[in-house]
Amino acid sequence: MKSISIFVALFVFSLSVVPTSNAQTRKKTETVNILLLVSDDHSAPFLSCYGYQDIKTPNIDRLASEGLLFKNAFTTAPQCVLSRAALMTGRSTLDIRMTRFSAPLPADAVSFPELLRKAGYYTGICGRNFHLNGNRGVKESADVYDEYGLETFAKRVDFLKVNAVRDSIFGQYSTFLDRVPKGKSFFLQVGYSDPHRIFDAKEFEPDPTKITLPQTWPDTKLVREDFAAYLGEIQRLDAEVGRILDDLKRRGLDKNTIVVFIGDNGGALLRGKGTLYRAGLNVPLIIRYPEHIASAQINSSIVSGEDLAPTLLEVAGLPRGKDMTGVSLVPAFRDNKFEPHQYVYAVRGAHGSGLPTNTAHFDLGRTIFDKQFKLVYNAMWQLPYYPVDFGSQPFWLDLTQQHVEGKLSKEADRLFFSERRSMFELFDTQNDPDETRNLSGDPAFKDIEHRLKAKLQEWMILNEDYVPLPIPPQPAQAAPPVAAAGAKP
Repeated sequence: MKSISIFVALFVFSLSVVPTSNAQTRKKTETVNILLLVSDDHSAPFLSCYGYQDIKTPNIDRLASEGLLFKNAFTTAPQCVLSRAALMTGRSTLDIRMTRFSAPLPADAVSFPELLRKAGYYTGICGRNFHLNGNRGVKESADVYDEYGLETFAKRVDFLKVNAVRDSIFGQYSTFLDRVPKGKSFFLQVGYSDPHRIFDAKEFEPDPTKITLPQTWPDTKLVREDFAAYLGEIQRLDAEVGRILDDLKRRGLDKNTIVVFIGDNGGALLRGKGTLYRAGLNVPLIIRYPEHIASAQINSSIVSGEDLAPTLLEVAGLPRGKDMTGVSLVPAFRDNKFEPHQYVYAVRGAHGSGLPTNTAHFDLGRTIFDKQFKLVYNAMWQLPYYPVDFGSQPFWLDLTQQHVEGKLSKEADRLFFSERRSMFELFDTQNDPDETRNLSGDPAFKDIEHRLKAKLQEWMILNEDYVPLPIPPQPAQAAPPVAAAGAKP
């Protein structure tokens, strides 16, 4: 009888020490709100907190000074639809079948706001179009969406408002917070149009003659004026971010709200948006989480847009989605040496809703990179580069004319006006951060190139990619001739 009592006591004790989940260990009185601020077409490093000192962004800098800045955050595509799909789901752009620009997010691809909502969060999306309900600009497409119920986001969140007018965005944000039920935590994504073209922030533009151009760009008057207009959009964006941060503090929500600022993809700039080069994929990512992230932290690890969803779910005390391929960045909140990835991947798919008349509308490419080397696979290598969103801008037309007249430098001609691209480009990003010296085919880098191709091949196979694999089958060797009967060996 005594032994039975001991057994029962031990059994009860064992139940008391079973490990619990993050959600179970959170204090019941603790509420964690999530505010996600998304800029549009925003390449790093064009913020003063990222080291670009020709503009002033005090409000976004404030976020960075009070939190964690990721220097090497990369989106999963250099295009908004493809990239935002991965941000929302924590999954590869290929895995969720979102490589066509005008595609709505499939109903079976679960977004992280849905998981937050299921756990009791009040959830919303407002501001700039979030780009994941397809494109109703084509009537025939809209008819299909209606017939098959393909526009799903009104069912995924509690609050959905889309209007890109600046004052309207702040109004939508305010309306959402006013509607949050008492006692509930909230998630809200606020999307901005800045610094997406058209550039119209005239009163915020810096002096074009006093700004620093990226080293690879031709230095012309029109290039400077266009870039100054882009920087003006960022300075205007900063003012709007400050407006929300101040209101969050006024409402007494700043201490229990994690604020994330991220760009959806790179800017519509030379070798930026629509390309797999750094300016197309590297975006600002800043996270402020009072009492959980020390002030003024900088992380240099390579991180992916896929990592956002599992990070915010862990912050909320929830498990990651079962199909998510991203890695939670929460360990980086305390450990600057945390390395979530050995390799990061990105894709370039069809862009816009037009016919594939050039590489702005239709290009297919893949990239893989680690902390030092990057491989770009241009599947449509025969087609020359054509810019996304600025092919008709005066500065580009002027550069095109200079190219025709032979007035551009050989380097500018090579970077922007080559008749054909290389199928493979290999860059040593530590020694060539501008990604201009192609090492593909160099015997000294043969093993590195093959390693990256093999890892890219693996990723493409696992993601059921439709683009031809980077390592093709070897040609079959001809069989040795059959000796004629009676012939000597």
